[in-house]
Amino acid sequence: MEVLSGRVLLRSADRAASRRFYRDVLGLAVSREFGPAEDPGVVFFLGAGFLEISPHGGGGRESPALWLQVRDVRAEHDRLAAAGVRVSHPPRLEPWGLVEMWIEDPDGLPIVLVEIPEGHPLRRDPRSFTPHPT
Repeated sequence: MEVLSGRVLLRSADRAASRRFYRDVLGLAVSREFGPAEDPGVVFFLGAGFLEISPHGGGGRESPALWLQVRDVRAEHDRLAAAGVRVSHPPRLEPWGLVEMWIEDPDGLPIVLVEIPEGHPLRRDPRSFTPHPT
């Protein structure tokens, strides 16, 4: 699997407290915010990676998850399903414009594979960046 970027997802029951802790106590810089202004999700820079504080999935399980950006979620679905990986949510275009699929590792750790479609504001592959001549 070719992973383009990744992040750790924290599904916090108290996002405001988590945002304050990571932003104000640890001093992590904000990469972006999303969702409602009164209770936004936040993506923090975490060295070469990212830490995202986002809404919990509603299943009552507040564990970390991995977020992995891939080029083609549907191709990964076929490959991983054939390998016997448990797919908890098959690929689908989400209302926020990303194609997502959820799998689990052998210990049940949730992993979301994300494809950023052409034209989506998050779309970028830093390896394909060509600087303009000066």
